Amino acid sequence: MARLPRFIIPGQPQHVILRGNNRTAVFSEEADYRFYLNKLRLACKKHGCDIHAYVLIDNMVKGESYWAQ
Repeated sequence: MARLPRFIIPGQPQHVILRGNNRTAVFSEEADYRFYLNKLRLACKKHGCDIHAYVLIDNMVKGESYWAQ
């Protein structure tokens, strides 16, 4: 079943979690981390969100983001 669209309140933080399938590794090399961060930066610029904190673990990404007003 598909998830419902995310309910976003401008100016309120969103806790974001991304995990690999069955908690398998999302990143395997240093270049994977750099690639992800570059894509994240471009997506935030395009969609008007700010990332205030994040952690990249081999099988998970967690972050706090704020959407523009």
